[in-house]
Amino acid sequence: MSTFSGISTALSSLIAQRQAINVAAQNLANVNTVGYTRQRANMVSVAGTDAPAFFSKTDGVGNGVRIDSIQRLADAFVDARLRSAAGSAGFLTARAEAYVMLENSFGENSADALSSQLGQMWNAWQEVANNPSEASTKAVLLTGSQQVVDKMHALAQSISTQWKNTYSATSSLVNQVNSTAASIADLNSKILGLTANGQPAGELQDLRDQLITQLSDMVGATASPRPDGQIDVMVGGNALVSGNRTSQLSLAGATTYTQAAAGDAVTLQWSDHPTVPVALTGGTVAGHLTTMAPPDAGGILTTAGAALDKVAVELMTSVNDLHATAVTVDGTPGGAFFAGTGAADLRLVITNPSDVAVADPTIGGYDGSVGLAISRLATASGGPDDQWSQLVVSTGSRTAAAVSSAVVAEQARSAIAAEQLAGASVDADEETVNLMTFQRAYQAAARVMSTIDEILDTLINRMAV
Repeated sequence: MSTFSGISTALSSLIAQRQAINVAAQNLANVNTVGYTRQRANMVSVAGTDAPAFFSKTDGVGNGVRIDSIQRLADAFVDARLRSAAGSAGFLTARAEAYVMLENSFGENSADALSSQLGQMWNAWQEVANNPSEASTKAVLLTGSQQVVDKMHALAQSISTQWKNTYSATSSLVNQVNSTAASIADLNSKILGLTANGQPAGELQDLRDQLITQLSDMVGATASPRPDGQIDVMVGGNALVSGNRTSQLSLAGATTYTQAAAGDAVTLQWSDHPTVPVALTGGTVAGHLTTMAPPDAGGILTTAGAALDKVAVELMTSVNDLHATAVTVDGTPGGAFFAGTGAADLRLVITNPSDVAVADPTIGGYDGSVGLAISRLATASGGPDDQWSQLVVSTGSRTAAAVSSAVVAEQARSAIAAEQLAGASVDADEETVNLMTFQRAYQAAARVMSTIDEILDTLINRMAV
């Protein structure tokens, strides 16, 4: 190796160590940056050459060192697991939140719960049966019955409002998915341009990975890396992002609770292929779609609404059937007491206390046997109270199961996220040691260069002195 090639070798070390110091400094600068993936400068030795240098024969020693690549210390397998866990957690959390909100809307822990108001109404029927001629007891009955009707309306409206809010949230999420996909496509283009020119793109790749994880949480997206550094994002087996191109998603089908309750489903489709549905495998949007699904598809809200309607119809039918067989004090037939087709439009037909009928026509107007029979509907098997109790209990058990599943899924996601963080985050102590190591190597290379400079000075300027 010639003396001049020694200078070149020392120079290569100076350059490589300086680049490594820059990488360590970048890591330390981003020690608290969320989503940053630490980087490492990979050094490789430069092989020697058989070609003579400055007319001197090479001795076969290498020609120094160079930075082969700046590597992001990200684990693709852990990233894929995190995205899968995020999709599952997003789906289960959305369903759990829907169940919790539905259960809270029933308000069975409050004083004005439907079960409490039904109990007060049945007690009022018994009071009327005990005093058929008292107008005040009949007025109390009508007031209590109207409170039951109002509560039915409030419960139906609450379910409808929750469905509407869920639809709005889903629509916003779909718009966010489209904008996030566009951002990923733009990042793909920029990353391709940088890597094609041999430039590092670690920070842009960090941002892209974060956006893909967000898509996984929203629609259960998966990633498929390309050899050129770009990433395709798949949703339901089809490409949402392909290189620098995107496909748009949109909602179709039912836009109101009434349409969903009648059997029209809310679906997610590809905007450029409206006839092709998106088969989601996870994510918050999928959870919302199952929440808003029709009753025959197991929709959380529409199933609860249908059960509430059954309670209202059973209340109306059972009371009307008995009330129609009774007569008032003056012998007038009772007729219908309630009217409607479900909880949302249930109403009182009788508004005048004197029209309340509780007497058996074969006994006389001051009899209260029919009113007593109506009051006993409170404990009837399959009656309105029994059906409401079954709805509350089933909703409560499903809520507990959904919350438990969501908690487990979130714990799994958090564990994988912690594993990813442990592998990709910056360790300040480690980077400080690396910085010192590269600094010492830089100083050693500088010392080699100064030593060779002294040798050359002796050879050139002092040999003849």
